[in-house]
Amino acid sequence: MINLKPKMFDEASKSHASPNLAVQLISFVVLFLVIYLAESIVPAILSYQPLMDILTEQGKLDEGQKLSISEAIEYSAKLTESPRIMISMLISTVAGTLLSIFYCRFIEMRTVSSMGVRKRRLVPNYFIGIGVGLLMMTTITMLTVLSGANSIKLCSDINVKIILLFLLGFFFQGMSEEFIFRGCLMNSVGGKHSPYLAIAISSVAFAAAHLANPGISVLAMINLTLFGVFAAVYMIYFDDIWGVCAIHSIWNFSQGNIFGISVSGSVNAESVFRTVNKSDSAVLNGGNFGIEGSIFTTLVLCAGTAVMLLLIKKKQSPKTK
Repeated sequence: MINLKPKMFDEASKSHASPNLAVQLISFVVLFLVIYLAESIVPAILSYQPLMDILTEQGKLDEGQKLSISEAIEYSAKLTESPRIMISMLISTVAGTLLSIFYCRFIEMRTVSSMGVRKRRLVPNYFIGIGVGLLMMTTITMLTVLSGANSIKLCSDINVKIILLFLLGFFFQGMSEEFIFRGCLMNSVGGKHSPYLAIAISSVAFAAAHLANPGISVLAMINLTLFGVFAAVYMIYFDDIWGVCAIHSIWNFSQGNIFGISVSGSVNAESVFRTVNKSDSAVLNGGNFGIEGSIFTTLVLCAGTAVMLLLIKKKQSPKTK
């Protein structure tokens, strides 16, 4: 069996966190809710007036009118069509990074290095991650096009300024989710329990956080879990969080703002290309959720995970002269 316990797990084992798994999970849920509220403050302020305008237009502010859950989701989706609101939502996720660091450092009393924060090879590892994430998303997109499930064309009016702002936003958003689910949750569990359990729990938790996204499907949930597994073994191989931060950020940015594909069910934003569903088969193109719900994403993530496991095994093999 491959040893999946990196140095950062050993560092996390010295924390003051409870060894009781149930306590660890309850603590994480509380942390996640605090992060969710903190990340919602600025977008909520910016969304208030546009939301009131939508509700007034639809007559939903009349006395006695109530919003159904489906209507609330629909109106929320309309708000994210605004680049101003969407970019503010992405940048606000910096709160998740800061709060997860605060929690690990001052509540669990463990070092930031136990989260995979390393100064050594930070820049090379980050750029390697950008390359890996871009290669994976490009491969998935091209497979959907070659299969006839999608078509792709160059946009005639490219708003470079908005696209660069989305790049900045996804820089923070990808980093935030990796610090929360890998640096915090996975490493906390991995420090006290089996690394396999840590990978499984953090990956399922990552997928579960997307359950309310529009267009979610069983295959999309499987792929989100597989992304969590891939990110986990990638992070374990490098014993470093920066590479997976880069992969996550460029995965979302290239998906939405280069190829013009819905990111985890969100509406299409400004992009360089526009990818359109040609087939009714959600299995091939992911349907309304976007390409993350495609079987091609499943194949690429499985292949990527297999490669990383082989690299870990090779790294641990005794060297012969």
